[in-house]
Amino acid sequence: MDIIVREATAEDAPLIAELTRKAWAGKVSVTSSGHRETAVYVADHLRDGGGFILLDGETPIGSVRWLPLDAEPDVWEILRMGVVAGYRGTNISQHLLEAVIHHALAAGIEELRLAVRSDQPKLIDFYTAYEFTLAEELEYSHANPLEPAPLVMRRHLRH
Repeated sequence: MDIIVREATAEDAPLIAELTRKAWAGKVSVTSSGHRETAVYVADHLRDGGGFILLDGETPIGSVRWLPLDAEPDVWEILRMGVVAGYRGTNISQHLLEAVIHHALAAGIEELRLAVRSDQPKLIDFYTAYEFTLAEELEYSHANPLEPAPLVMRRHLRH
């Protein structure tokens, strides 16, 4: 594998929408809005926050996005991190997570947050390895009201 992470541009919105739907297929509950991801929605996220695309050589295999919180612009929420089937189970998503962490540090961001779906508790250990901790007092701002509330995790970047 020739793993490359590159920052997403506005032109990548259709690709990221497709990658999200592919990453969610057969992996995330069908009720998740990620299955209905659109380029318009992704373009909004890229404009207001940002994203990265994970490639194996020239082949796009995953993506991640982030958005600053409206009330707390020094806090970014990590959204829609996913890797397509065939690359799962190799911890390859760590490249996406590390890219967001490094980008946030360079931007002087105070805190990163993310949500773990209640049906994917094994992800808690993955994020804990990157210094994220459970923050039960926090609510996820992008939670789907039709599903059980996700667990919110946070990582402080400035001490």
